Amino acid sequence: MSADTFRVEVAYARPDQQWLVPLDVPAGTTAIEAIRRSGLLALCPEIDLDTQKIGIFERACPPDTLLRANDRVVIYRSLIADPKEVRRQRANLTRRKPRGRA
Repeated sequence: MSADTFRVEVAYARPDQQWLVPLDVPAGTTAIEAIRRSGLLALCPEIDLDTQKIGIFERACPPDTLLRANDRVVIYRSLIADPKEVRRQRANLTRRKPRGRA
């Protein structure tokens, strides 16, 4: 690694498998460039960067965010269900349960 490069990681997880790819990148590398260099787009064809969000250390960021040494770029999977709606449905089920006799 030269003085003009630094180490970052790119992370992605499926329910059954996860990847953490270390990379040495030149200064001025963006989050999207690191993802492309990682090789994950070829390994995981379900990744769609037009619809999936990305972040650095679990904080959402735009694809053109410049990386710093030791950053971890995370590719988020699409949600299957809206978490707020799931909580609302669970609360409704709890309210509807008949109470047992004491």
